[in-house]
Amino acid sequence: MSQTSSSENLTLVIGAGLAGLACAFELAEKGKPVLVLEAAPYVGGRTANWNENGMEVESGFHKFIGYYTLLPELLERAGIDLNEMLFWEKSMEARHPDAEEFGEFGLDVVRAPIKTLLGALGNNSYLTPADKASLIPFFTAGFKDYLSDPEELDEIPLNEYAERHGVTKQALERILEPLSSGIFFLPPEQYSSYAFFGLFAPGIPRLHKMRIGAFSGGMTDVMCRPLADAVERLGGTVRTSAPVKSLIAENGSVVGVELENGERLKAANVVVAANVRRAQKLVAEHFGAVSWFAPFFELEAMPHVTAQFELTEPLLPQDRTTFGPGTQLGSFGEQSRTTFRDKAGRTSIILVDPDALIDLPEEEVWQRTVESLTAIGLDGIDKATDHRIIRGDENFYRLSPGSEKKRPKQITPIPGLFLAGDYTKQPFLATMEGAVISGQRAARGILKN
Repeated sequence: MSQTSSSENLTLVIGAGLAGLACAFELAEKGKPVLVLEAAPYVGGRTANWNENGMEVESGFHKFIGYYTLLPELLERAGIDLNEMLFWEKSMEARHPDAEEFGEFGLDVVRAPIKTLLGALGNNSYLTPADKASLIPFFTAGFKDYLSDPEELDEIPLNEYAERHGVTKQALERILEPLSSGIFFLPPEQYSSYAFFGLFAPGIPRLHKMRIGAFSGGMTDVMCRPLADAVERLGGTVRTSAPVKSLIAENGSVVGVELENGERLKAANVVVAANVRRAQKLVAEHFGAVSWFAPFFELEAMPHVTAQFELTEPLLPQDRTTFGPGTQLGSFGEQSRTTFRDKAGRTSIILVDPDALIDLPEEEVWQRTVESLTAIGLDGIDKATDHRIIRGDENFYRLSPGSEKKRPKQITPIPGLFLAGDYTKQPFLATMEGAVISGQRAARGILKN
């Protein structure tokens, strides 16, 4: 038998990822009653860690980008010390199976300017001067088109845009592929040129902050749980293991939610901060015929597949971001000195072309991972003692050509209904910063009303 509770001023937030927690924090800080409902037994959503059949895993190989602004501001307001939460990396590397040496590139223009400059000018055995020169007109035109004609840019696959501007085959494979597939999984022929330039464009005016941070522990432990605790200190409530079954709609408005256990909660506002596929299903049940949502319902999700494993010793001599172009490896890194410091060796890998991997047996995915690591000279994989393949098909919107115009705004035409999630319209694409922006915009919409 269902039970109904209500509050005239309450906001319900569906999902305790960064978008939902950011929204809840903004409301709680203003003294507004807010209840966050999370289906999983832990908070964090796509930025989470948990125990998977006896092994500590994370939702993916995530890094904190130095040019983020709203996420660090939010965390500082919540009492989270970024210097304790992060280890800043000063360089990254790229390993291609056909390259004589791996490429090493500096990341920190302010704290390691010489290393950064030498990385750009050197690494000639990895990328020739001619390859580097071919990238100049590509980036010049790309950032110009990003500002002047973003809709047309979003219709062009990355490999086509690169060919159009004379990028060499080697530069495409060894630089552009790591910076696309290595971050958002999709191969260049499936990757929007707008998404490529859009990820880096916000960093140009903040070049002095262009660095990468590794987490000092699991993301739930060091970021999302402390943020949820801050919401509760401000008077909000965060409930885990509370999956939402459906929205409650009356007279064309959203007035609450029904949980899987039959509990019905009434509220003045509901923020759907679930993943893109779950959000579409919740909204479509009542508002599938509303034309405003039509592009949103067409927005595709893309799968993600990661391989995570423990070893008897570190796989790599440094904990830093590494790319594996020309292999199944997107981006990866040793983490035994940063995120998983209680392990002798620990690595997480984002695997490329998840469409081809999502339905394969776990051991076949693992075998492809091992073969790719061996191809770039990382024979230490034979010291792996345990592994997990972590995958899903609902968490990311597909950054393919034509997707940008389908992303919805956070404030919907339905009274009482708001959206939050990095798939919603904001300039930072499918990133942690984007999730926070979306949550804050949804909160502003509620506060304005």
